[in-house]
Amino acid sequence: MTGLLIGAIFGAVFVVVNAHEPLNGVAAVVLRVAACLAAAAVAARWAAEARRRRPGEAGRAMFGRWYLAVVAAEAVLLFGGLRALDAWGLPEQANVAWVALVVGVHFVALAPVWRAWGIAVPGVLLTALGGTGLALVATPAVAWVPFVSGVLSGAVLLAGSVSTAWRARPAPEAPTPGTTANTLAKTPTPTPTERTPATGTATTPAQKTPATTTGTATTPARKTPATGTAADTKVVVTMAARRSR
Repeated sequence: MTGLLIGAIFGAVFVVVNAHEPLNGVAAVVLRVAACLAAAAVAARWAAEARRRRPGEAGRAMFGRWYLAVVAAEAVLLFGGLRALDAWGLPEQANVAWVALVVGVHFVALAPVWRAWGIAVPGVLLTALGGTGLALVATPAVAWVPFVSGVLSGAVLLAGSVSTAWRARPAPEAPTPGTTANTLAKTPTPTPTERTPATGTATTPAQKTPATTTGTATTPARKTPATGTAADTKVVVTMAARRSR
């Protein structure tokens, strides 16, 4: 992501510096704003990737000795060529064409170093745009060299950086071994609901408790004759018989 950020920054600089006459003023402003927004999008993506990276996680070794060798050669060609162009008395528009040419060659040289052949595509395009600008220096269309070699080169860098950053979004992390099992183990398994008897619906049969005896035997009731009942009847009958006589 660092290489994409550098490419986006250089692309925005290409556009902002070279978007001027003979372009329309409104078109120049639109191009500058769009370039800044594209660079900001790549910067945001780079920041998100930096936060996501775990502490101690090493990225790919992009900035080794071969990278330093390519950058050193680029610096020599860039500044040495600008001095040569100035010494030859060429118009200042030739400078941006030379910069685009050198930057394009540097991307092509970095492709095998980084083993990222995709960056060779913008490298070839920038080399072609730079060469086209140098060819226009000797023509009446010299005023368009900044647009051809500057604005278009910046647009190529920004388009490549934005598209690559978008494709490089991290995929959802696969669960580590045992994570699924642990998750399932922690998840409570629904158990079938136990039917609890409703309160009072089922009554237990009453136990027959034996009658408790007090120890006293109940004796049958004695039939006591009605006192005086039969004797009185006889007396009444006898008296009645005597009176009838």
